[in-house]
Amino acid sequence: MKRVLVVGASLAGLCTAEALRRNGYDGSLTLVGDEQAMPYDRPPLSKQLLSGDWAPERTALRSDEALAALEVEFRLGERARALDPVAKTVELSGGSSLPYDALVVATGARPRSLPGLRGLEGVHTLRTLGDALALRDALAKRPRVVIVGGGFVGAEVAAEARRRDLPVTLVEALPVPLSRGLGERMGEACARLHVRNGVRVLCGRAVAGFDGDTAVERVRLEDGSTIDADLVVVGIGATPAVGWLADSGIRLDDGVLCDAYCRASAPDVYAAGDVARWFHPGYGRHVRLENWTNAREQAAVVARNMLDPGSPVEYTPVPYVWSDQYGTRIQLAGRSSGDVRIVHEGEDQESLLALYRDGDRFEGALAINSARRLLDCRRLLARGADWHEALATAA
Repeated sequence: MKRVLVVGASLAGLCTAEALRRNGYDGSLTLVGDEQAMPYDRPPLSKQLLSGDWAPERTALRSDEALAALEVEFRLGERARALDPVAKTVELSGGSSLPYDALVVATGARPRSLPGLRGLEGVHTLRTLGDALALRDALAKRPRVVIVGGGFVGAEVAAEARRRDLPVTLVEALPVPLSRGLGERMGEACARLHVRNGVRVLCGRAVAGFDGDTAVERVRLEDGSTIDADLVVVGIGATPAVGWLADSGIRLDDGVLCDAYCRASAPDVYAAGDVARWFHPGYGRHVRLENWTNAREQAAVVARNMLDPGSPVEYTPVPYVWSDQYGTRIQLAGRSSGDVRIVHEGEDQESLLALYRDGDRFEGALAINSARRLLDCRRLLARGADWHEALATAA
């Protein structure tokens, strides 16, 4: 293996390159990224950067010196356009073709949009550094804010808008915000946090369209009601960035479909990060995770398996995601499936620990301002503790 090509220059791609070098790979290494910026961290985009606490430079994942030491060729501002797994080449949007001996697909995901936007000013998504800076500038104009989608990104933007004392309406098509990630009961607990902080929360309401000539003025809901708005943030999830692989013959199904070793269906092709949907032996099914922890951990396994393909290791992580809202830290480890039981709740109702179970199986834990308790749960999940042990430990 003399030529490794990584398509995707964000966290998963960069961590793959670092792990390869750290484990002795000294061949050619190229990272392709469709943005002009060097690799940067995405979680601060909806937190410290959006609030203005950080300058854009602080989001850089590594210093210039650390990147130079990797001896990586960066091809930035170029989008991968096609893959030929037989010839082992990737065609770029600029027209050039890059050969590889091993390929890592780390192209991440792209935010979903809504029909009827027609290029209206004032409608934003939040995925890139440019998105975050544009949204920060828009919030400074003190607009009436509507958030479409009650996931973590939408919730964090709502929290920042309220910190600025802006009027905020959060519209969620599901009966409960955050229920996809946390389940309905814990989603309701997080929704109450927003209500206490002055957000108008509308659940079970779908968006029908937008009014305005050149800039958004109102959001129309399917029940016929409208919400006045100067700024709309669409946070309805993301889709894996796999369009460039459509004619490659690689199996795609909500991402790049991989085995337990993160290998795609073509020889010497791997996937890591938001774009990878791999078989998780612990869960007995394919999963795809969109979070910082998975991108970093999966990259290390991909690099290890590329360097020693004869004895690969399975990737069996305990999922972990966090969110900061109104000075509150929300953390989820494992899966939020099955029944849920609250095992700790602070007297001030500002802290909470809830455990998820499926029969006697301990599935996951949600912590609100309870980081130490969650750390214990992560250890239990990592070694496969059952429900009774988890309950006894957390009590």
